Amino acid sequence: MLTVNDLHASYGAIKALHGVSLEVEEGELVALLGTNGAGKSTTLKSISGVLRPLAGTVRFLGDEITGRKPEAIVKKGLSLVPEGRDIFGSLTVAENLRLGAFSSYERNRYQEDLEEQFALFPILKERFNQPGGQLSGGEQQQLAIARALMSRPKLLMLDEPSLGLSPALVDQIFALIETLRDRGTTILLVEQNAERALEIADRAYVLKNGLIKFSGTPQQLESELDLASVYFGGEEGMGEVTV
Repeated sequence: MLTVNDLHASYGAIKALHGVSLEVEEGELVALLGTNGAGKSTTLKSISGVLRPLAGTVRFLGDEITGRKPEAIVKKGLSLVPEGRDIFGSLTVAENLRLGAFSSYERNRYQEDLEEQFALFPILKERFNQPGGQLSGGEQQQLAIARALMSRPKLLMLDEPSLGLSPALVDQIFALIETLRDRGTTILLVEQNAERALEIADRAYVLKNGLIKFSGTPQQLESELDLASVYFGGEEGMGEVTV
C-alpha cells in the first residue's frame, strides 16, 4: 500500500532524514520507533506532504505522491493525526469534524460517518457543540483521530497519540488503535511508548539519526535488538534485521 524509498529531508541546513525506506501493507499496523529527534515525525510529515522531501520517493496505492500538497494526499486516502493534535481550538467539535470530511464529503453519508465516530468516541457526541479548546487532552486526542477518520482514510498515520496523557487515557487510546486495526484500518504508528506499540504492531521499524536501523517483527526486535541502546545511545544490538 505504502512504499517509501530513500527519503531525505531537512529543516533548512539541518538534515533530518538520510535515506529512509519502509513499507506498509494493507491491513498492517506498523510501528515506527526511536528516540526524540530520530526523524519519526519528519518521516510522517514527508509522507503526508506537510514537508517536501529533498530526495527519494513515496508511493501510495501504486501512485507516486512525493511532494504533492497535503490536501491532495488526503483525498488519495492517506490521513495524518499530527503530534500535538493540532485541533482548531476556537471551532466546535462539530466544525472540526466537518473540516475532517472536506475531502470525502457526501451529503448522504456525512451523518453516517458522524455516527461511526460517535460510536468510537461517545464523549464527542456529548461535546459536539463545545469549542475544541475546552476539551481535555484525552478528548482532544480523540477529536484529532475522529477528524482524520472523517476523511475515510485507507491509511491512517498516528504521530505520538499517547503523548502527554495519563496512564488511564493511554490505555483508552491503545484500545482504540486496536479496535481500528481489528476493523481493517491500515495504520502507521509513531509512538514513544515502544513497549505498548510493540504489543499491537505487526511489524516495526527503528529510526536513529535519520536512518532505519532495524526492520522486523516485534518478536525479532525483542530478540535481536537492545532497545535501551536505541533510546539511550550506543550501537550495541543495532544490526539490521529485515523480513
